[in-house]
Amino acid sequence: MKDFSRSHYCGRIRETDINKKATAMGWVQTGRDMGGVIFIDLRDKTGVLQVVFDFQYFDEEQFRLIEGLRSEYVIAVKGTVRERDEETYNPKIPTGTVELKAEEFIILSEAKPLPFPIDDNVSVREDLRIKYRYLDLRRPKMYQNFLLRNRAVKSIRNYLEDHDFMEVETPILTKSTPEGARDYLVPSRVHKGEFYALPQSPQVFKQLLMVSGFDRYYQVARCFRDEDLRADRQPEFTQVDIETSFLSKEEILDILEDMFKKIFKDVLDIDFNEPFPRMTYQEAMDSYGSDKPDIRFGMKIVDVTEEVRNSSFKVFADTIKSGGSVRSINIKGGNALTRTEIDELTEKAVSYGAKGMAWIGIDEDRNLRTILTKYFTEEDMETLLQKMEVEPGDFLIFCADRLEEICKVLGSLRLDIGDKFGLRRKDDFKFLMVVDFPQFEYSEEEHRYVAMHHPFTMPVAEDLDKMETDPLSVKAESYDVVLNGIELGSGSLRIYRPDIQERMFKLLGISNEEIDRRFGHIIQAFQYGTPPHGGFAFGLDRLIMLMAQEDSIREVIAFPKNKEAECLLTNAPGIVDEKQLQDLSIAVVSEDGIVQRESVAEKAAVEKVADIGSYAEMSMLNLDNNSKLSFEKHIDDLIEFTKELRGLNLDDYKPTINVHPIINSTRRDEVKTEFTRDELLAGTDRTEEGYILVPKIIEEN
Repeated sequence: MKDFSRSHYCGRIRETDINKKATAMGWVQTGRDMGGVIFIDLRDKTGVLQVVFDFQYFDEEQFRLIEGLRSEYVIAVKGTVRERDEETYNPKIPTGTVELKAEEFIILSEAKPLPFPIDDNVSVREDLRIKYRYLDLRRPKMYQNFLLRNRAVKSIRNYLEDHDFMEVETPILTKSTPEGARDYLVPSRVHKGEFYALPQSPQVFKQLLMVSGFDRYYQVARCFRDEDLRADRQPEFTQVDIETSFLSKEEILDILEDMFKKIFKDVLDIDFNEPFPRMTYQEAMDSYGSDKPDIRFGMKIVDVTEEVRNSSFKVFADTIKSGGSVRSINIKGGNALTRTEIDELTEKAVSYGAKGMAWIGIDEDRNLRTILTKYFTEEDMETLLQKMEVEPGDFLIFCADRLEEICKVLGSLRLDIGDKFGLRRKDDFKFLMVVDFPQFEYSEEEHRYVAMHHPFTMPVAEDLDKMETDPLSVKAESYDVVLNGIELGSGSLRIYRPDIQERMFKLLGISNEEIDRRFGHIIQAFQYGTPPHGGFAFGLDRLIMLMAQEDSIREVIAFPKNKEAECLLTNAPGIVDEKQLQDLSIAVVSEDGIVQRESVAEKAAVEKVADIGSYAEMSMLNLDNNSKLSFEKHIDDLIEFTKELRGLNLDDYKPTINVHPIINSTRRDEVKTEFTRDELLAGTDRTEEGYILVPKIIEEN
């Protein structure tokens, strides 16, 4: 790069730079050969700049190099900025009125043909994107996601430090205190048979910092949880962790509200002029069927048990008789649903656990479309309709069951209906603070009470006397922040009195020995003067996902794992060297409990050769498990046969040449098996109208 020093980013050159010398560097996005003049779109993190290579300014050898430029080559170009011809203006990009007339250039790096185009408008399989993440991150949309993330973190840090919070790092290698998700364990080489755990959160350490008198702490912390994955979960994630002393719950909630308002103003220029609404846990469950309600739309769940009590409809009557209840949702304008759409809604209700779905449609003349009328008197039906505040065009759906099942079914259907009617716009941000959670819930699986949040959450003062006599009625000093139906995070005031903590552990069925083993260090610390304290932690990845209007946190994490917790880029988790296992005194045991003696290195070599998934990926095929196993066996057989051939002693054999006369012959083609078009296309990645769909990648020869 001698004599080449970047003076301008591609996307920042403007009309004010016309007639100025400029040196730009980046990746070749596209090229157009117009015969003697070649136009290159040069891209860097800031955008795209059109570069013009005119044959008359370069010798023949240089121009051959220019003609050989391919997609994603990295080049540096010197030249003069000039205005584009008016008819070639591109209003879609900031540099659309200017171009760089190239005078010198060098090729810094060449690129192989791409597994997919660097284009926001091309759909690419997620596993392929993760495997070639360094290419996927070149897409402008992905860069913008991480630019947004960086600005959000900067805003968070600025706000907290302006309010006297101090960032403190806490250990990554810590003690396993299983409560909730499974820990990721790290074996100790020095202490044989003992393990560290990767932190699910810095919970214990941030409370110890309050004991230390730090008063206000925060950390942008890496956390790890071995749990089943979904769109908003990863085995390793980032959370913003906050803890403070001597503040009430309301004071902490005020800080959180101000912080989130500042983030949205700084990053998206969105103002929230009204206070964030507050809602109790019980109200959320009763009205929305969820402790994280999406309040972008109404459609609340209404209890109609009393209104249908006199009905002769057997499902309602039997449910009420057995102690259950009947609840309903009014879908405004829902009478426009077709019978097919109603059936689909019923199928969804059944998939969520319902036994069926009763419904009433109200047409424009207020006539009822339902089978329920024959089970109600006219007066009782009118009472029901008034309770549901129906209007012409509305549609009522019902669920009769135990309250837990009703919440699950109607809460899920409500979200599905919101999606169907376009009521959950991604650019409509609605915060909610949920308070007054139960302190305990009863685990039927473990036959004991468990903490709804964690065992360090303080019960509300007026419920302390009920901890042993009526645990399920005890409320916690805890709170959640919800955005668009997704829990951003949760927090609570902490137990700081040893006597209350002891009662809490006892009620949770944790023995003194287990308390000492798992929590002895924090219990001991609490004996040396502990201030009242509380805190909050929220998932940074989830917040950025919502702000970027993405559907998965994998879109806002630089190098994410897939849904099976695998890193397809580095092939982690992977097999390690046998000596590493010996150093840790670890043996790999099969599912039937037998210690595996196979050489780790040999196993890794075979796996590398027989990577059917990669072969299928390169061929743009989707293979089912049976096909994969079949291909793997075939390749394994070939490998074994090759080993046998290599083992043959050929010293006494001389090469021979057999010459066969060339005979032209034809054979009659006979179809032995008829395949349908769907069968032929079954293994392809994407089809459209009966053809294989291949992403368009232009490579100039």
